[in-house]
Amino acid sequence: MIVEVKEKTVLCSACFNVTVSPLCPICADPRRDATQLCVVEDPRDIVAVERTREFRGRYHVLGGALSPIEGVGPEQLRVRELLARIEADEVAEVILCTNPNLEGDATAMYLARLLRPLGVKVTRIASGLPVGGDLEYADELTLGRALEGRREVDA
Repeated sequence: MIVEVKEKTVLCSACFNVTVSPLCPICADPRRDATQLCVVEDPRDIVAVERTREFRGRYHVLGGALSPIEGVGPEQLRVRELLARIEADEVAEVILCTNPNLEGDATAMYLARLLRPLGVKVTRIASGLPVGGDLEYADELTLGRALEGRREVDA
């Protein structure tokens, strides 16, 4: 059974998500907003974002994050394919949804510099304190990011 799953599993020709058909169900869904593109490192990240039920756009899987120590540069990621999609699909916003760690931050910064001249809106997911967390137990980096990602309170 595991061998059968491995044999039938392919990458989506548009977003590089794991699927059993040429297009994954998300890319094949005409109700999804093609002008919004959420860039993730790994197909598992799509599952996490989809669980929120907050995002109705499409995805692009990079296949990792920049990591010079591990020999992962832009050439090893699906950056060229991302640039081609932005132009072909008339993408208006790219949401950088990389992991909140050194590699994810470096990847997001690299992509933001690359994408801004293309005239698309480039955003990054906020990071900070988890719901139900106590300030006294938060580390400085997490608390600092929570302060940076603050937003106005609606009265």
